[in-house]
Amino acid sequence: MSRNNRATLSAWQKQLLVELRSLARERPHDVRIVHRPQLKGDGDVVLRLRLHTAGIPRSPGGLELGDDEEFIVRIPPSVFLPPSAEVDHTRFLGFPHVLQGQRLCIYLDPSREWRPSDGIAGFLSRLWDWLTDAAAAFDPSTAMYHAVGGVLHHADDTPTIVVREPGPSKQHQIARLITRSPYRYDLTYSTGRTGHRTPVFTLTSDLPFGAASTFALFLSLLDDPYLDRAEGRPPRVSPQSPAFLTSLLASALRNPDGAEQYFVLAVPHPAGGPHHLLGGRLPAVTADALRRVAKKHGTAVNLDPANINANIPIEWCNMSDERQEVTTRRDDSRPVNGFQGKTVQIWGCGGLGSWIAEFIARAGATTITVCDPGTITGGLLVRQNYTEADIGQTKAQSLATRLRAIRDDLTVTVAEGVVPDDPVSILAADLVLDATVSHGITTYLDTLAGQERTALIAQVGTDARTGTLGIANICTPGSTRTPSEIDDQAGRSVLADGGLELYHPLWQETVGGDELIPTRGCSVPTFHGSAADLAAVAATLVNMIGIHMQQPESAVSGTHLIALPHAPAGARHHFLPAVSGNRP
Repeated sequence: MSRNNRATLSAWQKQLLVELRSLARERPHDVRIVHRPQLKGDGDVVLRLRLHTAGIPRSPGGLELGDDEEFIVRIPPSVFLPPSAEVDHTRFLGFPHVLQGQRLCIYLDPSREWRPSDGIAGFLSRLWDWLTDAAAAFDPSTAMYHAVGGVLHHADDTPTIVVREPGPSKQHQIARLITRSPYRYDLTYSTGRTGHRTPVFTLTSDLPFGAASTFALFLSLLDDPYLDRAEGRPPRVSPQSPAFLTSLLASALRNPDGAEQYFVLAVPHPAGGPHHLLGGRLPAVTADALRRVAKKHGTAVNLDPANINANIPIEWCNMSDERQEVTTRRDDSRPVNGFQGKTVQIWGCGGLGSWIAEFIARAGATTITVCDPGTITGGLLVRQNYTEADIGQTKAQSLATRLRAIRDDLTVTVAEGVVPDDPVSILAADLVLDATVSHGITTYLDTLAGQERTALIAQVGTDARTGTLGIANICTPGSTRTPSEIDDQAGRSVLADGGLELYHPLWQETVGGDELIPTRGCSVPTFHGSAADLAAVAATLVNMIGIHMQQPESAVSGTHLIALPHAPAGARHHFLPAVSGNRP
């Protein structure tokens, strides 16, 4: 490396090169620097490294390694980016975790897996482990984005395309892109929707080199995805560009002049299963040119990629592929899974209810009914789940708007008054959650509890002094105890137990200083508590209730008591099962 180049190296690059040279001197049979490191224009140091790989065990279907393998190593100037390894041959093409045929994906999540403190030895150890796993045969089903070269395709300033409908169901299918915002388009196959006409084209082969960034090269890859022609072999798939162009021209012809032309590719995964979806668009000037061709020559035109302007770009869009067949919920196997597909009523949308409603909405409930006639004022914003824009609205109406914004597939209804006036819907719900702390509503729930119902009844509250304690009384269908009886029974048990002194205030009368007066004058006293307190209490209670919802047939009535970490010392969670038998 020249003196000038050496002067521009970062301290990090210098350190790793020193470590690498030392390692090569110590183990010349295993590690050899083939070519001197070079500093490239992008700031990376690039060198060629040879590793002796004869000792790596091989398995059928694994990566075929020679006795020695050479790698091109790139060392970025920043300590935050790990070195990378690639090859300049195609022997690894199509193998899992080989990106675009030549880059080795040895770090799936560099932020967690790359440890700069391990230096170049840590990188080489990681590379060696990757080669060992590859030679033993990766599970190709875990290879991320392997269907399109193992890399994300995304251009700046393109919208995200949201896909939730299953499909495609045909090799050539027409979809519509519905504009939700400048940043989001929704893809639908519904024939009754208006929107940007978008062809969805199912390929017969994966794209191991990726999908390119220019229109001409992309069409060439459709016909020769493995670059077989470069090796003197016939392509492995029949030409796909003519059919794709026909579909593209037909859609462009039906979209307005001056509009970009979008398309979606369904790319088969080498391991089988659902296709990987890739969305792209052509600039308006290109789309207009396609429209002119279609108007003059029809849509069945075979354009030779070699005759297409090599500079026409494809702008790849970020795909938010949320199809059930390809997506695992991020809250999978958590207590809140008990709310998925459930019908829930939430009475009281204040300090606890407003947060609980959002958590249950995100957890996957199908229908939520909210009721609370109270009006939102500015003082409530310090702890309730509302914003400045909500002031003046009723809590129920405002919360319903928020819940609908969280999920498109959620049905939210607002019940007028303090509670819904339809006892049939109450009894038929999966969960009735009372966050009102109202004695009158408890009396009403007592009358409903003894009737035939599917609804699990949960009453929640917190303490007046700190807002760091939480209580959830659970009354299951068929319970021999009413909600008020469950609460009375738990109160007697807790007050008689010195080990549960932390929770005594939940049943004791408030004393001076326990409550606060939020404004001067005839202001209703209320409990202390911040948004952080109440959101945390609400979240914990939601998890406790969710556990009961997961197995409704075996759910047990009783009382959950919880405390936040900064509550006074005591048990952080305690459950008191309700005792069946004759009423006192």
